[in-house]
Amino acid sequence: MDKTVRVKMVKALEKELNYKRFIHTMGVAYTATALAMRYGADVDKAEMAGLLHDCAKCKSINSMQSICKKAGASVSDAEKNNPALLHSKAGAILARTDYEIEDNEILSAIMWHTTGKPGMSLLDKIVFISDYIEPTRCTASRLPEVREAAFRDIDEALIMILEDMLSYLKSTGCDIDPMTEETYEYYTNEKRHE
Repeated sequence: MDKTVRVKMVKALEKELNYKRFIHTMGVAYTATALAMRYGADVDKAEMAGLLHDCAKCKSINSMQSICKKAGASVSDAEKNNPALLHSKAGAILARTDYEIEDNEILSAIMWHTTGKPGMSLLDKIVFISDYIEPTRCTASRLPEVREAAFRDIDEALIMILEDMLSYLKSTGCDIDPMTEETYEYYTNEKRHE
């Protein structure tokens, strides 16, 4: 990524995000570039997707809904009043409209970094995993094991994260986006058939 573009983007994100979210974002960008180097993915795309993955996270739910409506993007029942889910879709739209990202691979990684999806690209997986394991994360019970797996077997790390997410959501009674369950089923079935 061009240094001038990077600096401009980081400055914009620093203004848009709260301090904690900004530090997290920088950690995701760093981790995504490390995983991209490990697996032979495009490092610049990984950094860009990592920087922009939460670009809509600090917006209100009404603002996120408005961004999606204006872009003609459908919003599922699970996303409708859940900013934790809706920010991914709104973020992909903002990445295109406000940050002028036209690369579909980057936009996809932003769109699916929260729930995952069946048939994820390598970049999708990298950003999804980086969001979970970046250096400032510390609450997940199997975090050290997931971090180790991420650099050994990306699909194993993906499945571990999905298991932990589903277990956490079930234990807290939170709504589970069906896409997360579909993603988990897809990758566990794929792993069984290896």
